[in-house]
Amino acid sequence: MKFLPATAVVLLVFGLAAPTTFAKEVTKIGDIQRGASVTLAGEVVRILDEDEFRLRDDTGSVRVYIGWRNRVMVDVGEQVSVTGFVDDDLVNYFRPEVYAREIVRADGSTITLN
Repeated sequence: MKFLPATAVVLLVFGLAAPTTFAKEVTKIGDIQRGASVTLAGEVVRILDEDEFRLRDDTGSVRVYIGWRNRVMVDVGEQVSVTGFVDDDLVNYFRPEVYAREIVRADGSTITLN
């Protein structure tokens, strides 16, 4: 029977041997479905209003709504990821809109929306 060194046992027991990160699976804009929770990644191509912008990836583009209490804090040309949900309103059936809850900039800084 082989024994692990004490340091290895401590690391394994406390989960320090292999740090874990929980990456969010990125959905392509062309694959979004109404009512789904999504994380999208792409380029901000247009500021539509003080609380909306258009995000584009290689499969399409989508309007991103950040909420009336928030103001757009990204710039045209900026690469971001957006986590939120796809509006399931029938009015937006052919032009879906994503309600953002979190925006992560390319530098890793996070904007949490309310």
